[in-house]
Parts: sequence; C-alpha cells; structure tokens
Amino acid sequence: MSHDDIQSGMKTFSKKKRNLITNSYEWVEALISSLIAVVILFTFLFRVVNVSGPSMLPTLQSNDRVVLSSYFYKPHRGDVIVITHTQKLREPIIKRVIALENQVVNIDFKTGVVFVDGVALDESAYIPNGITTQPSDYAYPLQVPPGHVFVLGDNRSVSNDSRFSDVGMVDERYILGKAEMIVFPFDRFGKVK
Repeated sequence: MSHDDIQSGMKTFSKKKRNLITNSYEWVEALISSLIAVVILFTFLFRVVNVSGPSMLPTLQSNDRVVLSSYFYKPHRGDVIVITHTQKLREPIIKRVIALENQVVNIDFKTGVVFVDGVALDESAYIPNGITTQPSDYAYPLQVPPGHVFVLGDNRSVSNDSRFSDVGMVDERYILGKAEMIVFPFDRFGKVK
C-alpha cells in the first residue's frame, strides 16, 4: 500500500466522519424542533385528559382518554367540556353544556324533561332514557348569569352538575376546553358526540 493510498483512505474516512457528524446534528436539530412544536401544540391548542367516574355514561366511560381543543374555545350548547374547578369542587370535571349565558333553564322533575328558553330538549342522542329526575339544590326556572354555562352529566342519576351547589353555574373562565375525540382505549377511538 502506497503513501498516496493511505492518505486517500484517511481523507475518505475523515470526509465520512464529517458527514456523519453533520447528519447527526441535523437529526438532533429536527428532533428538538419537533418536540418544541408538539409541546406548543399540546399546551395551547390540544390537551389529553383522563375521564374519571360514571357521570358521562354512555358517552364517556371512566378511564377514557380524551383530546380537548382549548385555544380560544367558546362554549356551545351540546358540547362536552372539561371544567378545571367549580364553586366548591377543586378537581376537574367533565360535563355537557345545556344552556349558555342569559338562557333560562327549567327542569320538570316529574317528567324528567329539560327546557331551555321554554323549548324541551331532545336528549335521546346522549341519554338512553332521556330523563332528568334527580332533585336539585335550586328552584326552577333559573337564568344563566353572563359569562357562565349550565352543565349536566349524561348519566343524570349519579352526576354532580349544575343542579347542585357544589358545581352551580360554571364560570366560562374555568372551562379548559371541549372534548373532541376519545383516543384511548383504542376500541372506543372516535369523535365525542
């Protein structure tokens, strides 16, 4: 092996080493950029929360993992939302928006029908029996104050919701976001309705 062959081999080795180092830096840079983008995305736009308890059956089951959209979220009637805390509760809860600010809610506890602004709600899509018979801490009808929402769980017989003083009318500032999709368990993957 000649001296020129050795030098040529060293140059080739040195060039490969530089390319490997350059490629490694590019991969690390791409990975860090991706991680930052994911953190920003899940901090400001989407969050994943774990459902605890039976109050949203059959829509959501305990231990479902749900993706929330939270960036500039404005509540709409029928949305399933996560609330960070309420009048007396300090842990997050998940409920369905029934009425918005300035709307009047009435519940006929004999028939189990919920009315908003005098119109009976058709809740058959998310409540199997379609009734609300559990008593309340409040007298009805009642008006939702500005900046608040009235929420109910889908499983009304066990749900602690706006019918009770522990929750009451929910200040919109305490809404973490809207439940968009069940992501786990995989057999329940799909849009929250």
